[in-house]
Amino acid sequence: VLAEPITCQTVIYQSAKLIASDGYPIDEFGYAVSVHENTALVGAPWDDDKGSKSGSAYVFERLNNGSGWVQTAKLIASDGAADDWLGWSASLHGHTALVGARYDDDKGSDSGSAYVFERLSDGSGWMQAAKLIASDGAAGDWFGVSVSIHQTRALVGARYDDDKGSDSG
Repeated sequence: VLAEPITCQTVIYQSAKLIASDGYPIDEFGYAVSVHENTALVGAPWDDDKGSKSGSAYVFERLNNGSGWVQTAKLIASDGAADDWLGWSASLHGHTALVGARYDDDKGSDSGSAYVFERLSDGSGWMQAAKLIASDGAAGDWFGVSVSIHQTRALVGARYDDDKGSDSG
């Protein structure tokens, strides 16, 4: 059998570089990213708007003419606090964003949470719609370490939950 090598000529070019309008050293902008259609979500878990490393996530929209992207919102937890790390994980579907804060402390130190943000119906911005906390959450669970959303369903990981033994997840 004689085989000839296959040559791939595909070249992909960078179409944009997204930068936070208020970016600052050590914000960790880009730690988590998600894109759906013409909207991008970018986490910055060490952003400091609500205290050191409280975290945030940025929303970018693709311009109608396809010439680039523009930042349209900055998502911050209404009850954000130092060391929550909002933006550690991020997922976007349609007009809904799910953003994890693995070190939030509602159920004990570093129990974690995830926030649901929705785009306003008139397109003028985003609002926090819900805060998700594990019903059996406990200190050190890291609920929100990973998140995924699709249509009306959200999935949130808790890496260090102990139901099946220490740190079984």
